[in-house]
Amino acid sequence: MMRKITTILTALAAASLAGSVNAAETIEQRAVTCFACHGEHGQSETENTPSLGGQQAPYALIQLFMFREKLRTFEPMNEIAKSFTDDDLQKFSDFIAKLPKPQPPADVGDPARMQRGLALARANRCNSCHNADFSGKENVPRLANQREDYLNKTLSEYKDNSRHGYDGTMADVMGSVTKEQIPELAYYISHYR
Repeated sequence: MMRKITTILTALAAASLAGSVNAAETIEQRAVTCFACHGEHGQSETENTPSLGGQQAPYALIQLFMFREKLRTFEPMNEIAKSFTDDDLQKFSDFIAKLPKPQPPADVGDPARMQRGLALARANRCNSCHNADFSGKENVPRLANQREDYLNKTLSEYKDNSRHGYDGTMADVMGSVTKEQIPELAYYISHYR
């Protein structure tokens, strides 16, 4: 926990400095702040923090806008995004979409858990909105090979209604998924090949 707090404080300090730096700074230079938490090249190594690599630009744009407007609350992200112009939001979302997508873990996954997760994904039509390969599309996020802990946390938050999307789709979908099934679904998607 202390490591995560230190990482967040470092990111906030960098964001504060970035706000006072010359506007001619490139998006790559400004994104260093993002990498403090979301990992180098958008591949997160921080617990409960998503990998950004390969995320859909429209989805990233919506999320950054929601953080800026405090429609989605997570204080470090709200603080970082609060000074973003509409142009900044577009540049960052385009940049995120060009980062390399997360790779599947070396471990191919337990076959029984993978089968249970596949059955859940099909039953709840995850492969419909998020694509058959979970690559996402437009304003629907990429899920394939996302951090398992982050998927578990996010799906649980949709289930208990503590996380709200920009529409009610995920709350509806998670209504039929039990708390015991969430880890199986997160495991499957994080290990997807």
